[in-house]
Amino acid sequence: MNALLWLFNTIIQLYIYILIASAVLSWLIAFNVVNVRSPVVSQIGEFLYQVTEPVLRPIRKLLPNLGGVDVSPVILILLLLFVQKLVTDLVIQLAY
Repeated sequence: MNALLWLFNTIIQLYIYILIASAVLSWLIAFNVVNVRSPVVSQIGEFLYQVTEPVLRPIRKLLPNLGGVDVSPVILILLLLFVQKLVTDLVIQLAY
């Protein structure tokens, strides 16, 4: 059971890191710090988009337009942390 809990927590943490990387890359692209025409940046951006967009899209639909500020990654990170804590606590309760 501990191994499954560790795996679950690791997957959640990795996804949170991917969300943060996606947000940072979008800021770097928006401020013209990185060139989107670069093959490396393009591949990284495409990977991050494909991994994060299916989960972020429903959250964006629920949120009002905040004038160019996308808070959906923050909300998703908070939800993931909540689920992580909830599952961890439930597993600990069931173990005793």
